[in-house]
Amino acid sequence: MNLESARIEEIVKQVIANMGNAPAPAAKASAGGAIPKTSRVAMLTKLENFDVKEYPIPEIGDDDILVKVEGCGVCGTDAHEFKRDPFGLIPVALGHEGTGEIVKIGKNVTKDSAGKPLAVGDKVVTCMIFKDNPDITMFDLNKQNVGGADVYGLLPDDDIHLNGWFADYIVVRKGSSVFNVSDLDLDSRILIEPCAVLIHAVERAKTTGILRFNSRVVVQGCGPIGLICIAVLRTMGIENIVAVDGNEQRLAFAKEMGANASVNFKNIQGVEALAEAVKGAFGGYLADFAFQCTGSPVAHANIYKFIRNGGGLCELGFFINGGDATINPHFDICSKEITTVGSWVYTLRDYATTFDFLKRAKAIGLPMEKLITHKFELADINKALQTNLSMEGLKIAIVNK
Repeated sequence: MNLESARIEEIVKQVIANMGNAPAPAAKASAGGAIPKTSRVAMLTKLENFDVKEYPIPEIGDDDILVKVEGCGVCGTDAHEFKRDPFGLIPVALGHEGTGEIVKIGKNVTKDSAGKPLAVGDKVVTCMIFKDNPDITMFDLNKQNVGGADVYGLLPDDDIHLNGWFADYIVVRKGSSVFNVSDLDLDSRILIEPCAVLIHAVERAKTTGILRFNSRVVVQGCGPIGLICIAVLRTMGIENIVAVDGNEQRLAFAKEMGANASVNFKNIQGVEALAEAVKGAFGGYLADFAFQCTGSPVAHANIYKFIRNGGGLCELGFFINGGDATINPHFDICSKEITTVGSWVYTLRDYATTFDFLKRAKAIGLPMEKLITHKFELADINKALQTNLSMEGLKIAIVNK
């Protein structure tokens, strides 16, 4: 070994030794530009009114993540809160269908909720904040849903304020579920949360043992939830799907999403005639299984008439109290031996399954991106919510430039 080689070897040994004594890294910050000192937040301050406010961006703790928001869908829950404040949250930063890019990450955060590495620059979504609930785990085989957990976008306001996705930045805190979805485009990421609702509903339907490849399935209600329901069924290989709604444009889109027939209830007088129309769309048969995707008690009462003896029903339309439905237990349930399941929100496992569903839907050519019909900037959030309430489009989204 010559003198030069010996010197190089000594330097290498010294570097390796120093690496072992290096201090633990602090929170890692974005290399893509300076983080501003403040963030805009759309704060619902009274009924039907957001004020876009500026709040300081706080220091990020060792277990926290600062995310730059790229977009967030407007959910029916947001619209209910905007219109009526049924949860009594005002003032509140709404938005729970959001996604964005990690710009700063605490030193203790290295993996997402599914064990996938996390780093600055990754695209993420959140699911729920579990507050150390030991009964909810990533692969909980008991299928406990997350209805008892907190969610960003429906949190009471506090001194952080960056609590919802209708903002420029959001602080994701310790105890939150977070997923690395860098392999999905922005529109797909915005659709993750509502799609997870339908993944869960279909998983609930499968527990009846009635939903199969060759099942005749009726989907009532062709808003975003019903349309995504059709898409999920189609990716499973179910092809005999009849869509029921009162809007011809939505019924036309239902066929693009995989329905092979449709029934417009506005063209039919009476529930018996409506049931006959559904039966006719199935070639003279009633449905083996039905998904009720509206928040209408009348629609719930009607759907039993569309289902054959021994068939199944999944009710997922009532995310808030929509009122009582009138049914006849003998004719609608007992004598037909209908198997009914309810579905509300999702599990963590369903959330992760949704990522694969979105890839599958795209692979078979379903136009998922067309569900997002309107995109607004944060400054126009009041207009976005009014557009949602007027049912002018399908999925409304806030997208940051």
